[in-house]
Amino acid sequence: MQAAVPHPLWQPSAGRISASHLAAFTRLAETVSRRHFPDYDSLWRYSTEDTAAFWSLVWDYAGVSGDKGSVPFDAGDNLRDAHFFPESTLNYAENLLRRNDDAPALFFRGETEVRRTLSSRDLNQLVSKLQQAMRDAGIRVGDRVAGFMPNLPETIAAMLAAASLGAIWTSCSPDFGIDGALDRFGQTEPKLLFVPDGYLYNGKRIDLADKLAAVVKGLPTLERVLVVDYLGKAQELAATLPKATPLAAWLAPYQPEPLFFERVPFRHPLFILYSSGTTGKPKCIVHGHGGTLLQHLKEHQLHADLHEGDVLFYFTTCGWMMWNWLASGLASGATLMLYDGSPFADNGRVLWDYAEEAGCTHFGTSAKYIDALHKSGLEPAREWTLASLRALFSTGSPLVAESYEWVYRAVKADLNLASISGGTDIVSCFALGNACLPVYAGELQCRGLGMAVDVYNDEGKPVIGEKGELVCTRAFPSMPVGFWRDDDGEKYRKAYFNRFPGIWCHGDYAELTEHGGLIIYGRSDAVLNPGGVRIGTAEIYRQVEAFDEIAEALAVGQRWQDDERVVLFVRLAEGAVLDEDLIARLKAKIRDGASPRHVPAKIVAVADIPRTVSGKIVELAVKNVIHGEAVSNVSALANPQALKLFENLAELQH
Repeated sequence: MQAAVPHPLWQPSAGRISASHLAAFTRLAETVSRRHFPDYDSLWRYSTEDTAAFWSLVWDYAGVSGDKGSVPFDAGDNLRDAHFFPESTLNYAENLLRRNDDAPALFFRGETEVRRTLSSRDLNQLVSKLQQAMRDAGIRVGDRVAGFMPNLPETIAAMLAAASLGAIWTSCSPDFGIDGALDRFGQTEPKLLFVPDGYLYNGKRIDLADKLAAVVKGLPTLERVLVVDYLGKAQELAATLPKATPLAAWLAPYQPEPLFFERVPFRHPLFILYSSGTTGKPKCIVHGHGGTLLQHLKEHQLHADLHEGDVLFYFTTCGWMMWNWLASGLASGATLMLYDGSPFADNGRVLWDYAEEAGCTHFGTSAKYIDALHKSGLEPAREWTLASLRALFSTGSPLVAESYEWVYRAVKADLNLASISGGTDIVSCFALGNACLPVYAGELQCRGLGMAVDVYNDEGKPVIGEKGELVCTRAFPSMPVGFWRDDDGEKYRKAYFNRFPGIWCHGDYAELTEHGGLIIYGRSDAVLNPGGVRIGTAEIYRQVEAFDEIAEALAVGQRWQDDERVVLFVRLAEGAVLDEDLIARLKAKIRDGASPRHVPAKIVAVADIPRTVSGKIVELAVKNVIHGEAVSNVSALANPQALKLFENLAELQH
C-alpha cells in the first residue's frame, strides 16, 4: 500500500512567485546558461553542478561592490582547498553601507524601556566616526576588535567600522560568564573591546561592573575598552575599568567624513565565531568577507525573498551566528530590527508589539520560542494584524510538525514558515525556506542553492526517505577560512572531513523527503542507540511538546547492561506533577507517535535543563554527567548549575 502524500500547509500565490527574487534570478540563469529550469529542483541541480557559473551569477544579480576578477572558482585538489573568486577584492562593510539617505537602517528596542531609530545616513556617520577613531588608535588589517555587547546599534556600527578597515570582528553577549568570555576572547586576543554599561532582562537592569573588571583583567592584549552608554552609566563605569573610555568621549573629536573601505581578498578574515559545544574550549571559526557576503545575499534574496525596504527581525544575541546573518540584511537594502532583553517581557507581548509597529516583513526566532509561545496561550493573530509579515524563520533546533500547524493557526495563515538549518560552522544554512515552494509540516522546504547537500547512510551512500548523516559533497563560499591558530588545518579537517574523506559531514541526523524537503532529527552525536537502532531526539521531543504539563524536555542514552536505554528528563510546568498517570500518557504518546523503540525506559523530573547561552539544550553534557564523566566547557552554558541536578540520580541506578 502506497503511503499517503503529505498535504502542504501553505502554498505561495502565483503573484507572489512572479514578483520574487527567485523568479527573476531563474529567468537570468536561463538566459545566461541557455537552459530551461522548470522547477526549483532543476535550478538547484544547476547551482550545485556548475559551481563557477552559479556563484558568478549570484555576484552579478546581487550587485556586489568589488573587483570580481576573471576566475569565479578554483576547485583545487579537494573540497577543502577549493577557492572562490581567487582574484577578487571587496569589502563586506562597503556592501552593507551602500545606502546613505534618510530611510531607516536600524530600529532598536530595549524591552519596553528604550527605543531608537537610525537612518542609513545616521549609521554611515556613526561608522565614519568609529572608523576614524579606530584608525587613529592603530587598528590595522588583521587586528581583532571584540564586542562583549548586547544587540545595540553601536554593536552593528562597531562591527562595520572594524570590517571597513580589514580588521576582524568577534563578539559574544554580556550574559556569558567570565570564563565563557575569556575562553573566547582569550584565544583571539583583541586590541579593542566594546562593552555596555549594563543591559536589560525581564524588566531588570543588569549590572556588569564586577564581570567586566575580571574580563578586562584577563585580556592582556587589550589596548582600549570602549563603554557604550545604554543605561546612562557609561561614564561612571568607565572610571572603574582600566584602559576604559566612554564611547561618546572617544568619538567626540571626530566629524563624519566619506567612508573608506579597505578592499581585501575574498577569503580575508571578517568574523571569528565560536562553537557552542561543551567538549573543550570553543573552536574559533574564521569566516571571510566574500564567502559570508555572497552566501547571505543568496539566502536573503533567493530564499527569504528579502527586498529593499523590507524589515528584517531575528531574535538573537551577539553570541549567535544569527546576529551576523541579521546584520547582512543591510546589503539587500532591508531595515534591521534589533532587540535586547527577554522575548517574554511585557507578558510575552513585546516582540509582537515591536513587529506591528515596525512593519516587520520577516520575523526570525527559535523553535523553542515558538513552542513556549504556544504553551503560554498567547495567539498573535488575535491581537495584532501583522499585515506586512510575509515570512517567519525558525532555527536553533528542529521545529516539530505541531508547531508548524500552530503557527498557521495562531500567527498568520498566509505566511512562508521557513525552518532553517546550518550553523556557526558555515555562518549560514544548508537547508532553508523558499518563498516560491509549499510548506510541509515538520520539513525544511529545500536544500540551499549552491549547496550540494545529501544524506548518507553508514556505508557512505546517498539515501532518500531514510535517516542518515547530513553531508555536503561540493565546496561552497562560506566554508570557514579555517580555525584560529590552527596553522596546519588539522583541527579543521578533523571537525568536518573525518567521517567521509573529502566530504563535509556536518553532524546532523537528517532525512531527505521524496519532494525535496529535509527533516532534521537532531545532532548525530546526540542520537540515541537502543538495541543498535539509531533514534533522533527530535522524534521524542515532538511527542512530548504536545503536553502542557511539560515545559521542556531532554533525552539521552544511558549505558545499561551492555546496551543503551533511553532516559527522558522533563522540566514540569508550574503546578504539574510527574505521577504514574502522566508517565503512562507520555509513554503511550511516544509509542504511538514515534515507535516502541523511542519509549524511554526512565522518565525523570528535574528542576532545570542546561542550555547554551543561545538557548540550545545540551544533551551531550547531561550524558557525560549521568555517566560520571567530566564536562570540559561548562562556561558555554547559560545555567551551568543545572548540571548538578543530574549527578548520582537514584532513578538511574536500577
